Amino acid sequence: MKKLRLEYSSLLQGEFAPGKRNLLFVFQVNCPGCFFYGFPTVNNLQNAYGEQLSFLGLSTAFEDFELNTQDNTSLLLTEKKLVGETKKAAESHPNDFQLSSINFSVAMDVLSDASFITQENISYIGNNFPNYSEASTEEQQQFDLKIKDYLTTNPIIPVTFTLNQFRGTPTFVLFDEAYNILEHWFGHKPYDEIESIVKPGL
Repeated sequence: MKKLRLEYSSLLQGEFAPGKRNLLFVFQVNCPGCFFYGFPTVNNLQNAYGEQLSFLGLSTAFEDFELNTQDNTSLLLTEKKLVGETKKAAESHPNDFQLSSINFSVAMDVLSDASFITQENISYIGNNFPNYSEASTEEQQQFDLKIKDYLTTNPIIPVTFTLNQFRGTPTFVLFDEAYNILEHWFGHKPYDEIESIVKPGL
């Protein structure tokens, strides 16, 4: 069973210790979909299952680095301040945008630089892909070079986002106290479908 690699620089709100079942919500502050779908979903789940399920929001940045920052995440939490495309979307669709209080814990992904690009991390990322471990040494080396070339094009590398090879935001990960990933998905799902995912085992 694949494990979640969860690393964050600091908790910006609340506390987090993994329980029997946990839900990680990965978002960017400059991500309208995270606010139209992600935050309402997690708030509703927190209200319904907060006694049985632990929640953690993780602010990350894989693009728009000038907007997806720890400072802007803190302003979101303390002042509900929106930025960039999220702000534009909220102003354009005020009836569809309802950001109530954010009651779950929120942390900031570790935002690293070229020092992240080590052989250990490259191999870890490679093992996220099918057949990497069964490939020949030469094939693995070629794949490693592609990973390294990709990473070097990024001025900032979000550690949790990159190590787990998330596809984008919003991303949701259901995991246990040993960080085994039970379920994960990217993008919007109907609320009743999400409930059917998180409720078993509670």
